[in-house]
Amino acid sequence: MSALPALPLAPLTEDKTAEIRRALEGLEPAALWWLSGYTAALAAQADGAVRAPSAPAAREAAAQERLTVVYGSQTGNSKRLAEKLARDAESAGLAVRLLRADAYPQRELKNERQLAIVISTQGDGDPPDDARGFVEFLAGKRAPQLPDLKYSVLALGDSSYPQFCAIGRRLDARLAELGATRLAALAEADLDIDTVATPWLERTLGLAREALKASTPRAATVTPLRAVAQTHASEWTRERPFAAELLVNQRITARDGTRDVRHVELSLEGSGLAYEPGDALGVWPTNPPALVDAVLDVLHLDGETTVAQAGETRSLRDWLLGKRELTKLARPFVAAHAAQARAADLNRLLAPDRSSELGALLQSHQVVDLLRAYPAEWQAEEFVAALRPLTPRLYSIASSRKAVGDEVHLTVAKLEYEAFGHTHLGAASAFLAAREDGANVPVFLEANERFRLPRDGARDVIMIGPGTGVAPFRGFVQERAAVGARGRNWLFFGNPYFDRDFLYQLEWQAALKDGSLHRLDLAFSRDQAEKIYVQQRLRERGRELYDWLESGAHLYVCGDATRMAKDVHAALVDIAVEHGGKDREQAVEYVDALQQQGRYARDVY
Repeated sequence: MSALPALPLAPLTEDKTAEIRRALEGLEPAALWWLSGYTAALAAQADGAVRAPSAPAAREAAAQERLTVVYGSQTGNSKRLAEKLARDAESAGLAVRLLRADAYPQRELKNERQLAIVISTQGDGDPPDDARGFVEFLAGKRAPQLPDLKYSVLALGDSSYPQFCAIGRRLDARLAELGATRLAALAEADLDIDTVATPWLERTLGLAREALKASTPRAATVTPLRAVAQTHASEWTRERPFAAELLVNQRITARDGTRDVRHVELSLEGSGLAYEPGDALGVWPTNPPALVDAVLDVLHLDGETTVAQAGETRSLRDWLLGKRELTKLARPFVAAHAAQARAADLNRLLAPDRSSELGALLQSHQVVDLLRAYPAEWQAEEFVAALRPLTPRLYSIASSRKAVGDEVHLTVAKLEYEAFGHTHLGAASAFLAAREDGANVPVFLEANERFRLPRDGARDVIMIGPGTGVAPFRGFVQERAAVGARGRNWLFFGNPYFDRDFLYQLEWQAALKDGSLHRLDLAFSRDQAEKIYVQQRLRERGRELYDWLESGAHLYVCGDATRMAKDVHAALVDIAVEHGGKDREQAVEYVDALQQQGRYARDVY
């Protein structure tokens, strides 16, 4: 956290003001927000009384008059929407508190009256890391009956996975099972989030206003519990990105390497954008022109055809280049195209019992593949309407501002592969790889408070980042060196080949030499007959790794969520069993406790 701002004029002595500042120093945003609500409740109930109300009474009274917004977010989308709901609620004059799921005081759930939850589903039906405890609490025996609660859930997910929005569905059903009443119906948003989220936000806010108006006495004064501010004090946002100049676009893998990985440097000069190590950079791409041409060709459509959609008019080519998803296939488009092509076999994949087959199709095919496999006639306007909006891509930031100034660095693997007889490209990675020095790239910042270096620079840090997952740890090491952190830094890195894929090899070797990196363990999976991955290195170093954790080290994982992160998690549990003398259940609790303490953080995708 940055230094605390000066307190405005208040009826406090200088000594009291100093005490408050000391007490608040170092607290996480979620804790500050909770305190603001608690103190507002104390003020509202005291109202001239000699003795302040008890904490339970204050919590219950505050709950009667406020909307609580809880979010669980892996990539920032749930957080963004929850913050918008909280801002809009305050603008409408409602008392509101906004909490990340892991900061929510579970004992207060029984007192809640108005609750809105925004939560994503990761991979194959997993909750976001910051919501695991909240989800487990609600599912468990300790969850209270909630006959007085009105709630609404916005579920975020990706329909290319079989367990689409599973966590949101589970919470919605569980709250109803506990006796709560739906304030608004469950809403399920695919990757074109705002299409579903915007009406849900409006409906939830409207219903919350009516419910709170009915439950608040006429003479009561509603006190905002906090000002819901933008994370970054900048005019540049997701909706209004900054045009960052490209400074460097350098391949850092061998020409014959398994992947084309780029080190990208962008200028933020004049933007006012400020990031911390662990944050992500959002990039608004355009689709590969060759892919747009291929789609137009297979549909026999003219790219210069004028298309009007949602109050916006542009050429069909422009829609496909910069406004619609072509590299990611979505369930709604499959349904629309199945009807258009009268393809019974494609339509059958939409049945609930075929979700795994549909998921495989969504993962393996792009839009153009479906058009080729199931020919159909589309009119330009209908086709644009059927496609989902293009969304930005998030990249873990690979630099520290203390080391690079008004720049931001990325580590980008260009997605390029052959399938169905054609070359396929990823939208953002191909977009960035094709940019030349001096080109502008539309960007915005996405804060990630869950993935921060320890405030205490004397703490040791363990970083596990195979492949491009190493990106944020480059920023971590730069930051720790710049501030003179005394704690040790230990990096685990892996990739297929040492001589082709050792990302930032010279930098890590220099860091080892100058002491800013203390240990480096490598796992190059294909340099020998037996494949070796980072989780195996963890087990081999288990005794030392456990000793570091027992001495207060913070551990971070970045990279693939579907396999690597789960394998690493399993390895940590095994290490706690072997070297901590714990049984399996105790080891699981040990690793879970590290997460709850903020000492085990993951940035997985």
